[in-house]
Parts: sequence; structure tokens; C-alpha cells
Amino acid sequence: MAQVSQQPGYGLRVALDIPYDQAVTAVTEALKTQGFGVLTEIDVKATMKKKLDKNLPPYLILGACNPGLAFRALSNEVDIGLLLPCNVVVYKTDETGKTIVAAIDPEAMMSVTDNPELTKVALEAKALLVQALESL
Repeated sequence: MAQVSQQPGYGLRVALDIPYDQAVTAVTEALKTQGFGVLTEIDVKATMKKKLDKNLPPYLILGACNPGLAFRALSNEVDIGLLLPCNVVVYKTDETGKTIVAAIDPEAMMSVTDNPELTKVALEAKALLVQALESL
């Protein structure tokens, strides 16, 4: 079981001793197990190469969504879509050679709304994301 660390202010993070491609597959499956689908995939490395001719290590942004939680959030506050979906990143670090998986902390993200109902949804989403990360 992976050890999840809280990142200052906004994220949840695990460091894995598995190859990047394997981590991408594992995190996608872990999210699915917790009721999240991946709506978007942004290959940051490929985008930076194409748009700026700059090289980066592998870096992928996954836009993860739990439909039930998203529906509850949108039913409470229609503009909350500005803070959806929950982003999860997978990247290779040169310093340690580990693959990092990090997710937005929904509790921190929803704190900007000052809406108690959205805080409840965020706490549920956070618990599911922590379970997904711990399972890696």
C-alpha cells in the first residue's frame, strides 16, 4: 500500500517504484475502482514539445470525475463546474527515479466556495482519492 502525503495547501501525493507507463495504467484502474472515470488526458510532455519545442520528462494530467459526486456538486452550485474535474497528475522525477502520482485535494479546492454542502461532497471525493492513491 502506498503512503499518501498531504502537499502544502492543495494536493495528495504518492511516490511509486514502478515505471511511468505502469503507473498511468495503475492509477487509471485505481480511480475506476473508486467510481472515477478519466474524462481528459493531457500529455504535457508532448504538448510542450509540439508548441514550444521544449523537452520535459513524462508528465500526464488526468481529468478524473466521479459522476455521482459531480452531480451533487452541480446540483448545489451550478458554477462549481469551474472547479471540476479532479485533476490527477502522473510524472517521472529525475531526482529519485520514482514515478509520482498526485491529486488535487478536493477539500482544499472547495474551500473557496464557503458552501457546507460542497464541503461534504469534497470530503467524500477526498476519501475516495486517498483510497485510490493508497491502493497503488
